[in-house]
Amino acid sequence: MNDLKQLRRNLRAQRHAISAREQRSHSHAMAKRLMRLKPFLHSQRIALYLSADGEMDPAPILDRARRMGKTCFLPVLRPRPQRSLWFCEYRPGDQLIPNHFGIKEPSVRKRPPVPPWGLDLIMLPLVGFDDRGNRLGMGGGFYDRTLAFLHRRKQWCSPCLIGIAHDCQKIATVPTQSWDIPLHGVVTEAAFYSFVQYGFRTTETKHNT
Repeated sequence: MNDLKQLRRNLRAQRHAISAREQRSHSHAMAKRLMRLKPFLHSQRIALYLSADGEMDPAPILDRARRMGKTCFLPVLRPRPQRSLWFCEYRPGDQLIPNHFGIKEPSVRKRPPVPPWGLDLIMLPLVGFDDRGNRLGMGGGFYDRTLAFLHRRKQWCSPCLIGIAHDCQKIATVPTQSWDIPLHGVVTEAAFYSFVQYGFRTTETKHNT
């Protein structure tokens, strides 16, 4: 457990070391790469997140997706003690309210939240990832509990799960538990990693340009 905490600290320190200018450059390069992918182009209801703690910023995707007529959602903490997430539609100009972690989210009073299985694509933040699609999060388990229903499916169908990260967050092996949910792919500023062994069907396995 202490090793896992130290791994998180090290990876978070790496992304905090990225300058503001590099953050913006990485964000736009990642967005350009992701918006060429079939899972994005073919999805109508997509969930993103508001970046914090040095995470890759998906804001350029949000802007473009809205212009393409896609419906965009942001994660919202469910009332305690569930420790999982709902997703609420977000439109430009909507008021965002800080939750008890200080992360801004839409108000569930304005538009009803939807469950994760009501979405086509979920883009997830992460601390680290490996070449088997395993995701290392912040340790709260919110996304794992939210996506636990996928363990009961015979095969992956929807939503498609795409991690968003800086390329420096890729590591050799992410320690896993039985409740962890692997990703279909990860997009960074440098590459798209597709983990086809988990059922994500695409002809693009990695782009390095």
